[in-house]
Amino acid sequence: MGCLFCDICSGRIPSRRVHDDEQCVAFEDIHPQAPTHLLVVPREHLATLNDASEQHEALLGHLVRVAGDLARTRGLADGGYRLVVNCGEGAGQSVFHLHLHLLGGRRLGWPPG
Repeated sequence: MGCLFCDICSGRIPSRRVHDDEQCVAFEDIHPQAPTHLLVVPREHLATLNDASEQHEALLGHLVRVAGDLARTRGLADGGYRLVVNCGEGAGQSVFHLHLHLLGGRRLGWPPG
């Protein structure tokens, strides 16, 4: 079976992209949990954060930087935002391709979940 996020990254499945570069794609979540809910997805398929190794450090840093840039351009930096990585089914991961959720635009409670 194919990977939904691999298909989105390749363009086989359309998305509402807000960022696209050689390492990652960012797009609007189809089931937003906040006024701003973007997914930042590496082009390289890693099923979960557990699959990342030392060789992925630069990629992981890039994903976080892109998320921060998107938060600033969306006007979220001053009011606050959250980055979430769900790792595994028990944590709520439903698509097994590593991705960051960028959430903002409303007050986010703590603890999450």
